Amino acid sequence: MEDMRALFEKMRAKMDMVRSVFGEENLAAVPLFEECLCYPVEQLAELAKMAAEIEELDSPEEIRERLGGFRELRIKIEGMRTDYPKIMLWPENKIPALTEYTDNTAFRYNHNPDFAPFMYEMLVPEDVTPKGAVILCAGGDHGFTVLCEGYQVAVDFNRMGYQCFLLLNRTNMNPWSGSEAGADAARAIRIVRANAGKYRVKENQIAFAGFSNGGLTGEACIQYYSGEQKMSDVFPGYEEDTLDTISGAMDAFLCIYGPRMNQDTFDYDRAVYPPVFHALGLEDFNIDNMNKLYTELISHGITVEIHTFSGVPHGQAGRKLMDGCVKYPNFETWEVLADQFLTNIFMNRHSM
Repeated sequence: MEDMRALFEKMRAKMDMVRSVFGEENLAAVPLFEECLCYPVEQLAELAKMAAEIEELDSPEEIRERLGGFRELRIKIEGMRTDYPKIMLWPENKIPALTEYTDNTAFRYNHNPDFAPFMYEMLVPEDVTPKGAVILCAGGDHGFTVLCEGYQVAVDFNRMGYQCFLLLNRTNMNPWSGSEAGADAARAIRIVRANAGKYRVKENQIAFAGFSNGGLTGEACIQYYSGEQKMSDVFPGYEEDTLDTISGAMDAFLCIYGPRMNQDTFDYDRAVYPPVFHALGLEDFNIDNMNKLYTELISHGITVEIHTFSGVPHGQAGRKLMDGCVKYPNFETWEVLADQFLTNIFMNRHSM
């Protein structure tokens, strides 16, 4: 555990250095990545690749050398915007909150305090019978991860027959709490379930796919908003609306390289844990967390499917969009495996 803490401290120090130079320009690009359906994806992929490369640089001088090109491309893409409808998760000025977040002048986070959670529809053609619905939550503090772990994975799952939804929630620990991130996830599930007829899916065939930090968001949704739990249990004074009469619990959970940290605990007494699918590389720093979590989930009678992939590091879902190629063909199979997992789960649900 000490080695893991040291690793994260090193990562944090590197992030702080990058942010001190790249923070303002990065923050200006975040809306482009998160509103990716409004811009040409090829140019966004180029900008995302530049952002990822800048974050890997080791000195402020190297970063400054790259800022001009990044800014030029960002401004060019901004001029290509087209409209794509958003689904806002909460009524205006009624977002339930616990975190006091008022200032982002140091560019610590990818979202300013006035960020309002939303999601996008990415639907299959009308002549395709949907297999179910998948709500996708990218990792980290979102930004360019949405392009790969959200948009590209949604494209792939659309091809396999799923109605998909890109969730842009308040990000867990950046700076919001898990209960706030999970509340946005539960709200998204309620919206999809309330419109199951419109989306041509069964009300009990709604999956949540969380990547890295998005996986922690998915488990927070389970911990605080499954079973008989209510929003008002977490947010005192919360005013329920008609959506709160609908279950915010997912029917299946795809947790992609986002297992709970070993030092964290989970209260299984009130939560109803759905069948869960895990996929991560053997070179992922989360592998030790997965080893511990598996036995815990099994001991509580939870249906668990786990796939690990040799030679694969963290954060590779949908990366073919940025990389222009598939670097880890073995890991690419996680989507087909997840499809089979969901098919089996949803077939059982279909008769309920």
